Amino acid sequence: MRHHRHAGALAAVLGLVLAATAAAPAVAGPEVAPVTQRAADTGGGYRNPVSAGFADTFADPVIVRGDDGYWYAYGTTDPLREGEGTFHGVPTARSADLVHWAFVGDAFAPGQRPPYAAEGAAYWAPDVRRVGGRYVMYVTVTDTTVSPEGSDYAVGAATAPTPTGPWTFAPEPVVSPRPGAGGGWLWTIDPAQFTDVDGRKYLYYGSYYGGISVTELSADGLRAVGAPTPVAIDNKFEGSYVLRRDGWYYLFASTANCCAGPATGYSVQVGRARSPRGPFVDRDGLRLDASRAGGTPVLTQNGNRWIGVGHNGFLTDLAGQDWIVYHGIDRADPYLDEPFGINERPMLLDRLDWIDGWPTVNAGAGPSDGRRPAPVTTARLDDRFASADLVGWRRTAGDWRVAGGRLTGTGALTSRTPIGGDVRAEADLRLADADAAGLTLGDRVSVRVDAAAGRLVARDGARSASAPLPAGLAAADRHNLAVEVRGRELIAELSPARLGDQAAALSLRLARPVAGRLTLTATGGDAEFDNVSAARLAAPARRAAPEPRAGAPLRRWSDEFDGGLDAGWRWVRQDPAATVSGGALRWPTQAADLTGTGNTAGVLLRDAPNGDYLVETKVTLDLGEETVRNYQQAGLVAYVDDDRFARLAQVAIWNTRQVEYGYELPFAGQPVYGGTIVGAPATTTWLRLAHRVDPVTGEHEFRAGSSHDGRRWTWGGVWTFPADTTPRIGLVAHGGAQPPVTAEFDYLRFYR
Repeated sequence: MRHHRHAGALAAVLGLVLAATAAAPAVAGPEVAPVTQRAADTGGGYRNPVSAGFADTFADPVIVRGDDGYWYAYGTTDPLREGEGTFHGVPTARSADLVHWAFVGDAFAPGQRPPYAAEGAAYWAPDVRRVGGRYVMYVTVTDTTVSPEGSDYAVGAATAPTPTGPWTFAPEPVVSPRPGAGGGWLWTIDPAQFTDVDGRKYLYYGSYYGGISVTELSADGLRAVGAPTPVAIDNKFEGSYVLRRDGWYYLFASTANCCAGPATGYSVQVGRARSPRGPFVDRDGLRLDASRAGGTPVLTQNGNRWIGVGHNGFLTDLAGQDWIVYHGIDRADPYLDEPFGINERPMLLDRLDWIDGWPTVNAGAGPSDGRRPAPVTTARLDDRFASADLVGWRRTAGDWRVAGGRLTGTGALTSRTPIGGDVRAEADLRLADADAAGLTLGDRVSVRVDAAAGRLVARDGARSASAPLPAGLAAADRHNLAVEVRGRELIAELSPARLGDQAAALSLRLARPVAGRLTLTATGGDAEFDNVSAARLAAPARRAAPEPRAGAPLRRWSDEFDGGLDAGWRWVRQDPAATVSGGALRWPTQAADLTGTGNTAGVLLRDAPNGDYLVETKVTLDLGEETVRNYQQAGLVAYVDDDRFARLAQVAIWNTRQVEYGYELPFAGQPVYGGTIVGAPATTTWLRLAHRVDPVTGEHEFRAGSSHDGRRWTWGGVWTFPADTTPRIGLVAHGGAQPPVTAEFDYLRFYR
């Protein structure tokens, strides 16, 4: 959400600019006509940004599905349109199809604030959940009455009966301002709530100053209880989101600077754990709370118009396809109004795939720019019970009736629409006074919430599976029951609001695939059903998008450092301390840098081959761990001049060690610097830049990768250079001379 607390390697001193007013025109906003439900699989598709119809910027977005079947999106306090100048107190939008959105008002009216908030406080990064029978919004309150200096961040909560309010603040913060050991106040921002299968509620929060922590919540979700647990290190992560899948807890977190305009390199990484308190590790087994913190890339810029893609939410469509909602920056239009003001960050939506147990956007292809297949938001069987006649249903047993857009009854009610093949069926379900209620597929496979037994139960003849319901679960509160059948495999989940946190989950191997009709069942009393659907189950992505690979070696362009520097090298500001001996280039890190207007660091350069190529180096740099030695670094650089370069280096950033892919370019008369993160360094780290010429624009695209062993690679973001430039490739070692440390480069190799 915010920029880093330090200036230098990762931090462009370009923070999110917010006004000192509390924001917002009317709470309810204008009356909005109902959005016509439309099939999302008719071939129309969609194109990012999905917020374009109502907002130029809509940062830190989250989406929740309401009781009415509509989808609701919430964003950070900002103006919505260029030139508007009015700050909205958590702007809210509504959609029938996740593609076409309409603004429906602000959550909070001008001047509306909790008792602990200072006048002029803004509200950032909302997270909206269903907790019991109401909606709870967790939100960053930027300024409180604790300190007159401001920036004493807290996490607040507000409750409402509907997704559009009216919202009422709880009188006390969920997490109060926390003083920092280094002065000021820890960044108690970016809340994300999670409810586990045992019924315990948690809140994740935090940012670069203080790291990400998790605390347990009271049953009503409005108070932190017990001691918090750190789960992700400071100076690297913020913007958390947690979901549970196949017994794993996945912590999504954004990294690098959110708001550096045309040099923003924000991205999303993930770790997973067997407990909601961690420890979370990445695909390579590296912990997210360590000095050399891991993080498997989920979403990173790919060279199209979108940069700075991060701060995500999560949702699942009616076909069972997961989606990630996030913000991004159009690199051609990075600011809402004047340069270096508010970053323009519209809302984007893309498919979230799971490959080999890890999430990745568009199978690893990254954010989309062109037209894409839209989410499935209607289905062949799709009843919101707007009509009382039940013409699409047959009463099999008992009494069923519709009132207020909801179906209530006992017995069995069977759809007249047949289902078959791989299918996802779901319903919002409330057991008014029933003992059990649920769904039956194909007249034989049943999944029921058995409140009397305290279990979620699936049966197919003699085969059965069950999972306990959380102690204290109120079956009379509304929950979503979703059942997916793929071939003979059944998965069922009961959740508060379809956001990746299940109250119960189970799987069952069926005797045979299902075919027939969907039946709603309730026994022992009335149950209430709404938003009943059955859709063809989405086909999962099986293969990841290809990653760069080294082809034939280009030895004429390479140097093994086995006989001094060859004639192809050229210096910018030669450093006589750099020497070649014993098959390596040894270069003590300089007390110099390339960022901004200083431009004092040496750069060792050579020409690059024409066309597409890959360049690699192996660099050893012993930066230790935990200690502060800002910003010693060494690595590769793609260089046009001192104000236009992309630098891939292992670097010390406060207490962390990271592989940063920094980028500087001239904009509005001055150099602008930002960066993105590409893996975690070891003492010896392999670095790669994969160069591609865009066949349409002629731009030079450089994608960065890092490795601990030269065999398994973590690939990250792309920085671009104009078509009329000629980037050279080089090496750098700078950022600080104390304590003394020498970078050792084994080689520089080019490949096709």
